[in-house]
Amino acid sequence: MKYVLVTGGVVSGLGKGVTASSIGLLLKSCGFRVTSIKIDPYLNTDAGTMSPFEHGEVFVLDDGGEVDLDLGNYERFLDITLTRDNNITTGKIYQYVINKERKGDYLGKTVQVVPHITDAIQDWIERAALIPVDGKEGPADICVIELGGTIGPGNFCLVHVSLVPVLNVVGEQKTKPTQHSVRGLRGLGLTPNILACRSTMALDENVKEKLSRFCHVPAENIVTLYDVPNIWHIPLLLRDQKAHEALLKELNLLGIARKPDLTEWTARTKVYDMLHDPVKIAMVGKYVGLKDSYLSVLKALLHASVGCRKKLVVEWVEASHLEDITAKEDPDTYKAAWNRLKGADGILVPGGFGDRGVQGKILAAKYARESKVPFLGICLGMQIAVVEYARSVLGLYDANTEEFDPQTSNPCVIFMPEGSKTHMGGTMRLGSRRTYFKVPDCKSAKLYGDATFVDERHRHRYEVNPDMISQLEAAGLSFVGRDESGRRMEIVELPSHPYFIGVQFHPEFKSRPGKPSALFSGLIAASCGQMDLLLNKSYHLSNGMANGINGKATSKPRANRNCFKSSNGSLNGVYSNGNGVHH
Repeated sequence: MKYVLVTGGVVSGLGKGVTASSIGLLLKSCGFRVTSIKIDPYLNTDAGTMSPFEHGEVFVLDDGGEVDLDLGNYERFLDITLTRDNNITTGKIYQYVINKERKGDYLGKTVQVVPHITDAIQDWIERAALIPVDGKEGPADICVIELGGTIGPGNFCLVHVSLVPVLNVVGEQKTKPTQHSVRGLRGLGLTPNILACRSTMALDENVKEKLSRFCHVPAENIVTLYDVPNIWHIPLLLRDQKAHEALLKELNLLGIARKPDLTEWTARTKVYDMLHDPVKIAMVGKYVGLKDSYLSVLKALLHASVGCRKKLVVEWVEASHLEDITAKEDPDTYKAAWNRLKGADGILVPGGFGDRGVQGKILAAKYARESKVPFLGICLGMQIAVVEYARSVLGLYDANTEEFDPQTSNPCVIFMPEGSKTHMGGTMRLGSRRTYFKVPDCKSAKLYGDATFVDERHRHRYEVNPDMISQLEAAGLSFVGRDESGRRMEIVELPSHPYFIGVQFHPEFKSRPGKPSALFSGLIAASCGQMDLLLNKSYHLSNGMANGINGKATSKPRANRNCFKSSNGSLNGVYSNGNGVHH
């Protein structure tokens, strides 16, 4: 096993995760199997209980692991399926060591940071690196690690991501911050083999020579990650600067590597750059001030919109701004929010927790339903759509979810029996679960390639009340997807609507650049008048489709050969409006 360690210096937010993902993709394009590990310093055992405002999105894996959002970048760039063990935290390591101590595994020795914690970190890295993640048997060839750990020479390459700022006054690229960062790294006993320098423009040759001289890194091992139109360009930047040769030389793999083949990636990037016809999607949520809270949702929208040859424009709508109380307290904000919602081609209500803005989300679902605007509700977004229908169509004006009104006399959404009300972490219904289509000709089944079932990732502790299903369906809703028991609702549709779909699972977590989520593709297609084309049988190809579908579905993929799907990584290139957020 060969290891590439990616560290960062000077300031946070330089893009270590995207750099690590891009390095992995570049090495994969050279013919190697690649896996990834993210090491986080916090004491939480996982990201599950952390607020999106603290840490951005919680990414959910097939095995139910709630992990750092960078693992989503790894999965999307490399098209792999990681496990909870691929995200190491300080809390996980200490819990692991303490559990071993409690079992008596240390034979009465005094347990200390050195060697027990340090050994546990190394053992965990080596164990996780061997887990197959690409659907093939046996371990990968190379493991890309973001942040920690050191392995012996010849099997290890350290890439340090640092900042080379440009002073606007004189336009000079300053090397001192990177010099100090490398000096600090050396003080920890680590010597960088490659420098990846973030800057607004390509490094001048004299700047490279200066960095090489003072940081003791060969000039050919210094690459620039300068500003680009979108994040898809980063692997291409690395390739064009021959970063793969430097990496493979340090890993003693240069002789067996093939020339990097990024043909498909390059084509997608060019298509992405040339898009100009917009499709506007209103994102109605409570975390709209922090875009990373909805990172995978944005990536899934991006994959689907590029597949339809449309430039994605996200209209951010703070859910609480749609509510009557805002109309009274801040009429201008209220009017602006409704204008953004009504000006959108489609509406998406993502998952979330807490009651702030819930009434606004219900109003957004009501507007989409009554105005025939394409709508996709995810997790909580599905649940509030059901609540809205019960209130508006069934006339159950106090209908609600037990999450926000435990005493409601018409609970449309209830706490799942197997859930815990005393422990928050790791107690939800998590990970990949199977959904069976009960209505074969429904839109969702068609979008999934006429599948009979689909495996998607979940993260919830409340569900639609099965005792209200017959009443809701009699009024026009159709619960077309259910779990194996038939009593847990997974997909709801409104057949009389052009596109009104709610799902209990999170399809965004399995969207990939070459395989966009079926339901996100449906939302974008419906929003730009391409739904019939998307559903047309002649539109199906034979080169694979979205993850998680049965054998019947995979033989009937749905993507247009000429519609390249976008990659992801950063929000560059996604145009966003509302609440002062512009990208």
